[in-house]
Amino acid sequence: MDTWVKSSYSDRDGTDCVEWAPASATHGTIPVRDSKRPAGPILHVPTDAFACLVTAIKGGTLNA
Repeated sequence: MDTWVKSSYSDRDGTDCVEWAPASATHGTIPVRDSKRPAGPILHVPTDAFACLVTAIKGGTLNA
């Protein structure tokens, strides 16, 4: 079973909730999903692309 972590950039009212499962990173990908749809699709993002996404959000070049 995956342990999902809610992004600190998710909003407080629960309308924009992104989760990722760092312990489930396998084969060079990070699983990402919409926390409102836990049974819904899971996007497997390459680890280098995920790192770039996090950097862009933290740096303010991409709005969360």
